[in-house]
Amino acid sequence: METITLSAVKLEQMASKLKAIAHPTRIAIIEMLSGEKCLSVTEIYITLDIEQAAASHHLNIMKNKGILDSRREGKKIYYSLQNEALADVMRCVNKCKDCG
Repeated sequence: METITLSAVKLEQMASKLKAIAHPTRIAIIEMLSGEKCLSVTEIYITLDIEQAAASHHLNIMKNKGILDSRREGKKIYYSLQNEALADVMRCVNKCKDCG
């Protein structure tokens, strides 16, 4: 069995990322971006039927926590998951939805 050593700093970073995704809209965004998709802010807020400002707020929180990457093309900003493993975590949590 592999021994896992986690420092207090690493644990704080992990908790911070989990807090950043602990919102229904942010979970929905992660699911939309899973499978290595790259979507514009416009595509995200229209699909989720939310205001552009709300979408930008959620996207910025996740970008600042290192969950999302962004790139600009002209006036549009496109977002993608920084690590596809996060989508795997979401799938795992979804499988447990009927547990307990």
